[in-house]
Amino acid sequence: MTGLRAGVDIGGTKTLVVVCDEDGKELGSASAPSESHRGGAAILDRAAELVSSLVPDHAALAGVGVGAAGVVDPVTGTVLVTGDSFTGWAGTPVNAELSARLGGVPVRTVNDVDGFLLGELLPGERNVLGVAVGTGVGGALFVDGRLLYGGATGAGEIGHVGRYGEERCTCGQIGHLEAYAAGRALTRRYGEATGRTLAAEDVAAEALNGDDAAQAVFTDAGRFLGQAVAHAAGLLGLATCVLGGSVVRSWTLLEKPVREALEERPLLSGKPVSVRLSRHGAKSVALGAAGLTAGIQRLPDVSNP
Repeated sequence: MTGLRAGVDIGGTKTLVVVCDEDGKELGSASAPSESHRGGAAILDRAAELVSSLVPDHAALAGVGVGAAGVVDPVTGTVLVTGDSFTGWAGTPVNAELSARLGGVPVRTVNDVDGFLLGELLPGERNVLGVAVGTGVGGALFVDGRLLYGGATGAGEIGHVGRYGEERCTCGQIGHLEAYAAGRALTRRYGEATGRTLAAEDVAAEALNGDDAAQAVFTDAGRFLGQAVAHAAGLLGLATCVLGGSVVRSWTLLEKPVREALEERPLLSGKPVSVRLSRHGAKSVALGAAGLTAGIQRLPDVSNP
């Protein structure tokens, strides 16, 4: 397939589009608020506007890949489940509706963390765990050279496993990783300890300035993140994990407890899971999504629904 490839990252706050050439080299990007509470049609209108601003001639597009927040059917691109960052997004058939807005250009859609992991793979890698820690905590699994999609609730939802304590998770359950490591959790837990309401990045700044309460919430976040990574990687035989997301920008605070947890839970090889940080930052999802249109390995595998 020749021609330009667009990658779209639809998040709860922002939609980001990148355009790449047929070799995957980025040629340009654009972003705007996602319209996440105005329903699926408005969200896709915004995505189509951004693609068109970069490639006015839709005929020049070989394809569009989308990394969409929520659980996504990898065959039809329909959003099955979403969090509270969206209104009217569940049930949206992204492939068909975005394609119609772009003159019939082929569209393929995966979950946004799947897109993140595709964007972060190194040449030749076949077994990698991806974890994005931001407003929430999401995961993706690349095993034997392909994404694992799982069933109706999606594979890789590492934020919603485990019982790390008694904190209530955003999903309504108790003790999940997201209840401790997500940005909203850092804000909530610091507020419970101090009576101060600060954004996660400000809690990080307090921790770096020696605030004991701020350091404690980051230590818990790192320790539980490391434990969850070790368990997921051990189950699937994954020796490598890529970490990204806004919370991971505070790696100075997270690194020690994460690595200690991994050292305490080595793989059967006797070695801990190897962790590396995102190379592409905020563009990882869109770049990975653009790759959905190129090469057999990057296409959704319909034999793995």
